Amino acid sequence: MRDPAFWWRKPGIRAALLSPLAAGYGAIAARRMGKTGAPVGIPVLCVGNFTLGGAGKTPTTITLAKMLGEAGERVFCLSRGYGGSLAGPKSVDVHADTAAQVGDEALLLARAAPTIIARDRVAGAELARARGASVVVMDDGLQNGSIAKDFALAVIDGRRGIGNGKVFPAGPLRAPLAAQLAPTDALLVVGEQVNDEVAGLARARRLPVLHGKLVPDPAAVTALKPQRVLAFAGIGDPDKFFATVAAAGIAVAATKSFPDHHRYTAEEAAELVMDAEHDGLTPLTTEKDHARMSGEPALTALFARAQVLPVAMVVEEAGELRKLATAALRR
Repeated sequence: MRDPAFWWRKPGIRAALLSPLAAGYGAIAARRMGKTGAPVGIPVLCVGNFTLGGAGKTPTTITLAKMLGEAGERVFCLSRGYGGSLAGPKSVDVHADTAAQVGDEALLLARAAPTIIARDRVAGAELARARGASVVVMDDGLQNGSIAKDFALAVIDGRRGIGNGKVFPAGPLRAPLAAQLAPTDALLVVGEQVNDEVAGLARARRLPVLHGKLVPDPAAVTALKPQRVLAFAGIGDPDKFFATVAAAGIAVAATKSFPDHHRYTAEEAAELVMDAEHDGLTPLTTEKDHARMSGEPALTALFARAQVLPVAMVVEEAGELRKLATAALRR
């Protein structure tokens, strides 16, 4: 689904018309979040966000998992496996599984740490524990009240914030903001902070406010700088990817956006390849998009031609995040 433009503007007539639906959806979401989650015997650290769409959860999960691994923990990542056909719980095999089976996010996580997909998060965490995990880092799940969390980090895009501040479908919020702030232990603002309303609310609750940025891989940037690219992406906020590419000094000659978690068709793949060849451009995409093409016979040509710009989440207050995470483990 592509985000409606009115979500990211001041509330208007469309948001008002959808308010009754939003009230019902928000009440259900808040009630689910208010449940007492089941403990699983090992610490569970959650990386989530307040809104639908991309904010940088997966790169943040990878950063946190690596941080804990460096501290000597046996870290397992836990993903719902969004976009995949398998319900799990299942260990992800980066060499054998496809995004169609386990989801694109799980494939990226599995490159950094052992990863379990499970729509039943409690069952997934229990499998991780049985496989030797000392801690679980859950990608997404802030709104999931089924599992007890020892630490919850909410990630927010500094540029888009929470949009019009309304709950889905009137706006991008997954649940009422107050209900989402209640279980949150820290806030990570990614990129330039244009609107500090949510950060202000977090500080009023004495929640730590951290700052992060997505940093492109230097080797990939060096290799891409001599080329002109056709940048394409099917993620929560394609414009953020395009801006990252341009800010890295890579010449963006054309862009093409697709909905979040988009499954490319053979026709779309052929069109992207032909457009790039016609204009002498290099197709460039995200790691998530490239992962979704892997193992798909109809996308072989695009998968082979497309270059990838890997990014990593760099947290300005990395030391503070490490202290918060390790304190949660001790608790």
